[in-house]
Amino acid sequence: MLQPNTNFHGQQVSSFTELNYSHNKEKSEWVTGLNIWTDNFKSLNTSNLNYHLATIGAFAQNIYKTNEWFSLESGLRIDYNKPATNNKLKGLFILPRVNALFKINEHFTSRIGGGLGYKMPSPFTEEAEEKGYQNILPIDIISTKAEQSYGGNADVNFTTTLNEISLSINQLFFYTYLSNPLVLQSNNFVTANGYIDTKGTETNLKMGYEEFKLYVGYTFTDTKQHFNGQNIWQPLTAKHRLNATLTYEKENNFRTGIEGLYVSAQKLSDGTIGKGYVLYGFLFEKIWKHINVYINAENFTDRRQTRWDIIYTGTITNPVFKDIYAPTDGIVINSGIKIKL
Repeated sequence: MLQPNTNFHGQQVSSFTELNYSHNKEKSEWVTGLNIWTDNFKSLNTSNLNYHLATIGAFAQNIYKTNEWFSLESGLRIDYNKPATNNKLKGLFILPRVNALFKINEHFTSRIGGGLGYKMPSPFTEEAEEKGYQNILPIDIISTKAEQSYGGNADVNFTTTLNEISLSINQLFFYTYLSNPLVLQSNNFVTANGYIDTKGTETNLKMGYEEFKLYVGYTFTDTKQHFNGQNIWQPLTAKHRLNATLTYEKENNFRTGIEGLYVSAQKLSDGTIGKGYVLYGFLFEKIWKHINVYINAENFTDRRQTRWDIIYTGTITNPVFKDIYAPTDGIVINSGIKIKL
């Protein structure tokens, strides 16, 4: 969000090249390959945000089906990044991952997995964007570490049909640990003294009866910063999210649906609490042989942050912007025509 009388612009050139080879057998599938990824950004009004990264990677993944009820998916990726000027900023990362799938019976399946990940330091973060990238100091490559993550998840899936009603329930549990997080203090990027961890659950339910379909999803996310021996609720992270969608479709005639989303209160960067909110959407599409016409309404109850909270303090010519945690653009309606040849 740029402030008055300021501007930010630059040129970015990115590329991605991959070569892979696959080999399939009766019980085993292999995919191996190499890739090169580059990202080069040059700011046209400050050199503080100039950024260049080149990554060379090699990977291999395997799916091994031992029998009808068990299969194992494993993989290994090795990345080398430039720049890597010293041992604090690692240029070489070895990233294993594994997933095991269990088919318990015709109704129940389960998956357990985990892996490692990383992210090289970059000035393009949410905190820097909120400041409009103004007066941001360059990242000190010598003293900055790459972020590294460790994650695991497990889920149980149940499917059945009861009196012409199809039912599917998925229950997921997840945990992620992020070390060496890069944070913006004042206008300076530093590696935080601690870590961020996220644990939570996600529940998804799908039901279908004739032309009706219902989708309900709930996510609980508990993300905390563990910096300097203190445990703090991660800003701009809602603990509860609930969404539901109900659709009705007459094949080759029309389809329509309504959806709702609830987002709970969030902690903001200044220590205050942002209000929870509910959004609604609507879709209708008429179908003909060669043409479809649709209309889509998002947030049609006009819920936006400016209705119950301010988004800046100070004056219009010298504002101090607050966190944006809810929609600010109000009702959005769009329509269109799809032509089928």
